[in-house]
Amino acid sequence: MDKVVARKRNKMRGEKHGRRVDPVAREQILELLGDKPRRRDLLIEHLHLIQDNFGHISADHITALASEMKLATTEVYEVATFYHHFDVIKDPHHAPPELTIRVCDSVTCQLNQAHDIIKQLETKYEGSVRIQPVPCVGRCEQAPVAVVGTNAIPHANVDKIVTAVDKGEKEAVAPDCIKFETYKESGGYQTLMKVTSGEISRDNVIKTLEDSNLRGLGGAGFPAGMKWKIVSDQPAPRIMAVNIDEGEPGTFKDRYYLEKDPHRFFEGMLIAANVVGTESIYIYLRDEYAGIRKSLSHELEKLIANPPVELPHIELRRGAGAYICGEESAMIESIEGKRGMPRLRPPFVAQVGVFGRPTLEHNMETLYWVRDLIERGADWFTSEGRHGRKGLRSFSVSGRVKNPGVHFAPAGITIKELIDEYAGGMLDGHKFYGYFPGGASGGILPASMDDIPLDFDTLNEYGCFIGSAAVMVFSDKDKAKDLALNAMKFFSHESCGKCTPCRVGTSKAVILMDKEAWDQPLMKELSQTMSDASICGLGQAASNPMQCVINYFPDELK
Repeated sequence: MDKVVARKRNKMRGEKHGRRVDPVAREQILELLGDKPRRRDLLIEHLHLIQDNFGHISADHITALASEMKLATTEVYEVATFYHHFDVIKDPHHAPPELTIRVCDSVTCQLNQAHDIIKQLETKYEGSVRIQPVPCVGRCEQAPVAVVGTNAIPHANVDKIVTAVDKGEKEAVAPDCIKFETYKESGGYQTLMKVTSGEISRDNVIKTLEDSNLRGLGGAGFPAGMKWKIVSDQPAPRIMAVNIDEGEPGTFKDRYYLEKDPHRFFEGMLIAANVVGTESIYIYLRDEYAGIRKSLSHELEKLIANPPVELPHIELRRGAGAYICGEESAMIESIEGKRGMPRLRPPFVAQVGVFGRPTLEHNMETLYWVRDLIERGADWFTSEGRHGRKGLRSFSVSGRVKNPGVHFAPAGITIKELIDEYAGGMLDGHKFYGYFPGGASGGILPASMDDIPLDFDTLNEYGCFIGSAAVMVFSDKDKAKDLALNAMKFFSHESCGKCTPCRVGTSKAVILMDKEAWDQPLMKELSQTMSDASICGLGQAASNPMQCVINYFPDELK
């Protein structure tokens, strides 16, 4: 009763309810933000500043940031706790250790004893260093992978990790990519200037894309030329969003190309912006690519300082550890500073995207090939292909092969041809047993089905899809059942929680799959429900590996 009376008195006095702003936290936030805009869409960027500076985000920081940005404290808290890379704490005494070592435990890292590394590190550091199992970090060809701070350790073992810690090697290093000056000297941005000046017409560019049948290489496979036409027909102002949140376990092609030649991507991006007529570009980069973020930021600064043509407004935005933001509308929500939850459609992103404006959304790799297609012609692309398919694909190959990596190969190539001709064959002592043709969500097929052309639409009848062409190969020393469970744990962890079929379905599937004997009728019913009723592709495709084990690996379930 006394508390009720006190609240009434406070209300009468005009005093605000809720958590009061701590003056120390306020000063810290003011110093961090400096003269940066307090716009709502920059909330995640500002949360990164706090996380990077303090190693965590306290309740006082959230309250102070909310006050400074004129947002509800609950709204800031909801966003901060949605993303895995923000450590939100209520009590300063419960802050995580100064250093975190993240060890990937997704499919290919599991094949390479990542769990043993985790156990050994936990024993060694006994809580003085945080050892955190994490989903895929986009380096599957380097499995097992650990990240010390932001410094990725390829082909990791305990000795390599401990050495990095002892030497203080905790910061990501920018890759040695082709620099702005070198790119321009070798003819870079000439094609962009021709398109901008009208020497190469916009209609001709779109026709080249259509003739090449270039499709979205992030996984959706929507025809690029058609997408440009649709967006360009929408009312101005138009916006462009580039998705480099490459979070599908098994894929790393975007990272591979950006580490080598970022300006080829920039040029393709700017050609698209010119043809479609977009006034702003937002590049959304996954947070795990800290080294690439350094190089992209540096090279983008040089491009803006010495523009070959008049440039639209460009911003590089930083993801925060949410696989769901690979879905285009969830990424747009994140760009707007919100929780990355998929939108219901219609309206479609091309009509109502970033800030409610028509938006051209593309995967990085799709834009990477635009310059080459314009310069070489559609025939360069369509002349390649096997087994009735046309084009080229960047296959991210990992697992039990001698030469894992990105292999630029003909569309329609079979898994047998890909392994033998490009990946160097199977590892010694390993016999080909099965493969994921399209990352963790693309399903699982046995070695006996090694003659299926790998391309868009060719795998649908088998309950699989190629997606971003992330091919994970496993051998007779592995079990499809175990790998499917690994994939489902990933989906359960990464579900945004917006829809019940995905949120509940993935967690229930993990429980069912973790049992020695599978309740196949119940699992089939669950799979169908998730596929039919989930809002976005995560829930719709999450059950593919489980269903494929039932269909194609029955001997493992006996």
